Amino acid sequence: MSLARVFSRARVGVDSPLVTVETHISNGLPALSIVGLPEAAVRESKDRVRSAIMMSKFEFPTKRITINLAPADLPKEGGRYDLAIAVSILVASGQLGKVELDEYEFVGELALSGDIRGVPGLLPSAITAAKAGRQLILPIDNQMETALVESNHLAALHLTQVTSFLMKQSFLNPCIAELAERSEKQYKDMADVKGQFQARRALEVAAAGGHNLLFIGPPGTGKTMLASRLPGIMPSMTEAESLAVASVQSVSGRKIGADWFWQERPFRSPHHSSSAAALVGGGSVPKPGEISLAHCGVLFLDELPEFDRKVLEVLREPLENGEIHLSRARGQVCYPARFQLVAAMNASNEAYQGDDYYGSRASQGYLRKLSAPFLDRIDLHVEVPPLPSNVLVNADETGESSASIRERVEQAVTRQRARQGCLNAQLNGRELEAICALNESDKAFMQGALDKLGLSARAYHRVLKVALTLSDLSQADLVERRHLMESLAYRKMEQKLAKVIGQG
Repeated sequence: MSLARVFSRARVGVDSPLVTVETHISNGLPALSIVGLPEAAVRESKDRVRSAIMMSKFEFPTKRITINLAPADLPKEGGRYDLAIAVSILVASGQLGKVELDEYEFVGELALSGDIRGVPGLLPSAITAAKAGRQLILPIDNQMETALVESNHLAALHLTQVTSFLMKQSFLNPCIAELAERSEKQYKDMADVKGQFQARRALEVAAAGGHNLLFIGPPGTGKTMLASRLPGIMPSMTEAESLAVASVQSVSGRKIGADWFWQERPFRSPHHSSSAAALVGGGSVPKPGEISLAHCGVLFLDELPEFDRKVLEVLREPLENGEIHLSRARGQVCYPARFQLVAAMNASNEAYQGDDYYGSRASQGYLRKLSAPFLDRIDLHVEVPPLPSNVLVNADETGESSASIRERVEQAVTRQRARQGCLNAQLNGRELEAICALNESDKAFMQGALDKLGLSARAYHRVLKVALTLSDLSQADLVERRHLMESLAYRKMEQKLAKVIGQG
C-alpha cells in the first residue's frame, strides 16, 4: 500500500477537531514534505519521525513521501501529530502489513529514540474521540487526565508498542487513574473569621447562587481572609462542570494532581498589575487567561481599584455571557469563562478616617477608578467595617464552621438544579420571571424600591436572583418580602459608591 490514512486530533481552544493524516509514497528522489498549513514544530516532525522509525528497527522509505494534514485550512501546531505521521508512513510503506486503522486515533510527540512524549491539551481530544466512537492511542504521560473520560483509550510508552498492537502481536494498557471524588487539599475554615456576620452571610448567599460579590472597607478588616474561605463552602461540581474545568486546565498545560485537583473548584487570584491579556487570554496562539482558568470557580481580585480601569472593563462581557471570544490573525478561539467574581477593596489608599471614610477627597479620587457599568454586574455589595475591640481580643469566640455552612449551600443548590438545571445566577430574564413570580403587593414594593434606588434593569434582575437564592436557603416555597428586602440591602453600598464617584 502506497497510500495510508490515519486519524488524529488538533487543538483549537477547548475543542479538538478531527485531523486526517494522509501519507503517499511514490518513486522519485528521497524527500519528505508536509502540507496542510503546518507550523514550524510540525514541519520539524520529519526529523523526529525519521529517527524514531529507525530506532524502532523499521526502515525509513528512501522514496518521495508526501504527507497531507487535512483539513488544509486548519492551522496545525506542536508535536502532537508525530505518532500519527509515523504510523501512516509505516502503513503506507507496507511494513505493518494489513492493519485496520478506522477505529483508532493517534496523538503524541515522538522522541528521537521512539519514546512517546506527552502533549498539552489532550483531554479535549479524548472527549471528542470517545464521542466519535474511536479509541485514542496516546502517551502514557497523559493517561491520568485521559482516564477522567469514560472510554477505552489506550496508553503507550514507545512506538514499538503501538506497532506491535496494530499487528496484533501484543496489547496496550487502558488508561487508568485513581482519583478521589474531591481533593484532599484542606480548605480554610470559616470558623477562623471573627465577627463580620453580614459578610459571612453574603459569602453563603454567593456560594449558594453563584453570585458575584464585592467586599469594601478599611484595611485590615478581614476582606481577603473572608474571600479565601469561599471555596470551602461552595457546592460540589457536576460531572459536566468537572470535565469542563479539566479541559481548560489541560489546554493550559497544567498537570492534574500537581497544579489542579479533580472536582476541586478553581480559585484564581491575579495580581493587580496583571494586563488585560493575562485576564482574558491571548497570544499568537490564544491561550486561556485567568477568567477561563477560574471557570466554574472563583476569580478573586484583591485591591480592586489598583487594577487598570481598561483591564476591569474587559471583564464586563464575560461576566454576562460566561465565555470569552478571542480573535487573532490566525483565527478565533472561544474559551469558557463562567466564573464567580469576588473582589475586595479599600475606599481610599489612605488611613482609615472614621465616619468620613467614604466622603473624603482621597476616597473620591480613589473610587473614580471604577465604573458604574462594572459595579452594576456585581450582585452583592457588602461593607466590611472595623471589628469592635472586644470582638477582636476575644480569643474564645469562634464562628460557624465551613462544613455546616456548606450543608445549607448544598441543599439550596440541589433545589436549583432540580428546578431549573443551573444556579440562580445563570437564569435568563424569561426564566427568572417565570420562577420568581411576585404577587401584586411585592410588585408595588419593588417598583417603589427601584424608583428610590435608581436601579437599572440588569440590577433589578440581579436583585430577584439573589432573592430567589435567599428563598432557596430558607427552603421557602416562594420568594417572600423578607427575601426581597435582604436582597435590596446588598445594593445599598453600590448606590453609596455611585454617589461618591459622581456616577449615581
